[in-house]
Amino acid sequence: MTERTARRTRSTSESTVEVVVDLDGTGRSDIDTSVPFFDHMLTAFAKHSLTDLTVRATGDTHIDAHHTVEDISIVLGQAIREALGDKAGISRYGDAMVPLDEALAQAVVDISGRPFLVHDGEPAGFEFHLIGGHFTGSLVRHVFEAITFNAGLTVHVRVIGGRDPHHIAEAEFKAFARAFRQAKALDPLVEGIPSTKGAL
Repeated sequence: MTERTARRTRSTSESTVEVVVDLDGTGRSDIDTSVPFFDHMLTAFAKHSLTDLTVRATGDTHIDAHHTVEDISIVLGQAIREALGDKAGISRYGDAMVPLDEALAQAVVDISGRPFLVHDGEPAGFEFHLIGGHFTGSLVRHVFEAITFNAGLTVHVRVIGGRDPHHIAEAEFKAFARAFRQAKALDPLVEGIPSTKGAL
């Protein structure tokens, strides 16, 4: 079996990013984004998707975390797309519902080659809340947008309930991770590309 790994970098006037992924890992991670709450979310993504993940990033976080978080997510999406290769033998679809105390989130992933994100259910005002000091709630959607569009995924993320912004965000990331874990898994019953078109 070909190794499903990738290393991608991106450097702009706003950030410098390096990402290494192994889709057939055990969930090990080595994350330093200079945005502590995002480190926490990426560590959870790696652990629950069984993806080995290394992220090194610096950026203009003295202005805002937005540039660095978005650029990391772009590069992570690109690395996932590269590591998936031709997608032969994958399960393709995954879905998960994950609680975190009072919060509950659902995610569905299709490794479709067609970027599309549906993201809803976050409570009013969530986007303005500062989580961990300087990670605004609005960045959660930005992360999913950047990963989805750069990895070529169709993703639905829905917050079913929740009160604490930290819990809501973490439930979303963990649900996405668990759904992605199912979708990227190699299925011994699948022959070739799991699409009637013959390509994803």
